[in-house]
Amino acid sequence: MEIKIAILRGINVGGRRKILMAELKQVCLALGLTDVITYIQSGNIIFKTDYSNQEVEQNLEKSILDIFNLDVPVIVRSRTEFLQAIENNPFNIPDADVNALHLTFLKENPSAAQLEGMAQVEVAADEFHIQGKDVFIRCAGKYHQTKLTNGLFEKKLKVGATTRNWKTVLKLKELADSLA
Repeated sequence: MEIKIAILRGINVGGRRKILMAELKQVCLALGLTDVITYIQSGNIIFKTDYSNQEVEQNLEKSILDIFNLDVPVIVRSRTEFLQAIENNPFNIPDADVNALHLTFLKENPSAAQLEGMAQVEVAADEFHIQGKDVFIRCAGKYHQTKLTNGLFEKKLKVGATTRNWKTVLKLKELADSLA
C-alpha cells in the first residue's frame, strides 16, 4: 500500500462548509483507506491505499457530496510526490522565512498556454514558481495580502487549486513519514 496525502479545498474556513475531522476520517475508512490520520480542521488527510490518486479524489469528492451535501475539491499526492515538491521548492533555502513560504497544489498540470498567461500577472514583491502540479510561493507580506490566491491560479491556469503554508506542508510530511 502506498502512503498518500489528500488536501481538501475550502472546508471549515470562517465557520462555513463544516466537516468534523472525526467524521471525515470515518468516510475515508469506509472508502477502504487505512491508517488514516487527519491534521487540523482545514482538511488534510494522510493514509495508505492501493487506489490511484485520481480514484481517491473522485471517491472522496463523491462521498463528501453524498454525506455532507458539500461540493469539495480534493487533491491527492503520493508521499513520493509530496517529498519531491518539498525538495523542489526554489524558495526553501537556508535562512528562508518559513512564514513567507506556501505551496499551492494544482489538480492537474496546466498547459503551456495557461502557463504563459501567468507570466502577465503582476504580484508586487511576492514571487511564485510553477513546476508541474506545484506552485511555490514566497510572500513579501502576509498570505492574505497576496494576489497569489487559489482563485487566481484556478482562473489563469484553468485547474483546481488549494494552498497550504509551509509549516503545514512540513507537518504533513512528518505525519506521512510516520506511516512509512
